Amino acid sequence: MATRTVDAVLTGAVELARAAAEEAAARPTDVGEHLGTVVEEERVVSHRFAATAPGYRGWHWTVTLARVPRGRAATVSEVELLPGDDALLAAPWVPWAERLRPGDLGAGDVLPFLPDDPRLQPGYTPSDDDDAPPIEELALARARVLGPQGRDEAAQRWHAGPHGPTSAIALASTSPCASCGFLVPLSGSLGLVFGVCANAWSPDDGKVVSLDHGCGAHSETDVEAPPSLWPAPEVPASLELVTTEAEEPDAEPAGETAPEGAALEGTEPADAEAADAEGADAP
Repeated sequence: MATRTVDAVLTGAVELARAAAEEAAARPTDVGEHLGTVVEEERVVSHRFAATAPGYRGWHWTVTLARVPRGRAATVSEVELLPGDDALLAAPWVPWAERLRPGDLGAGDVLPFLPDDPRLQPGYTPSDDDDAPPIEELALARARVLGPQGRDEAAQRWHAGPHGPTSAIALASTSPCASCGFLVPLSGSLGLVFGVCANAWSPDDGKVVSLDHGCGAHSETDVEAPPSLWPAPEVPASLELVTTEAEEPDAEPAGETAPEGAALEGTEPADAEAADAEGADAP
């Protein structure tokens, strides 16, 4: 294998290469020190200069020079800004359809068609949602409908989102959406967990909320809880209800004497009569 000889004319044209790089750069100061040369082919040499522009760490300017056979003058073939081994690079390019995230879709944007979307199933497929009416009753000409995977993913996303039970406004609420008069239930199995808020004063108006969500615009705000319809618990015979003195309705105020003829506490009726007789005989 033949070795490439050093071309003195091209190797020595450092200033010509620097001038070409400074002309291509936004500012002449963006071209730094000379890093060396690389022999590309016969009578073709590339000069490398450090890139000093902010944000281009590890990059370098490459200026390729060439000359004609038996020529004594170098000419500029191309100027490039290339990354080095430790250069700071942007993230790998990802197609738009793959980097799009929920919420990114704007006016005029159109998502690509996914013929094998796992969230959907053919419209003629029997649904495992018992509450869903047959598609022929709805007169819908939908080629595909929501399948079990799509329904489960939506339920998990809604329940864990800002309209679920873990949001700050739900944790501060005293009553859940399940007891709110502004809740419009959904049909089907999703209606067992979710509904739509129809309260204009609520921040969730027009949004799907979980039944255990809540906010300060509840329809029954500040209403006292009605008495429980459940019967009072029965006390087993082996237990005895004990009430404090303050809770006894017939408790006598302290310092008052019992009415005449009342039995003394801790004595039998006969003992009380004997005590009265002794008191009568006393001088």
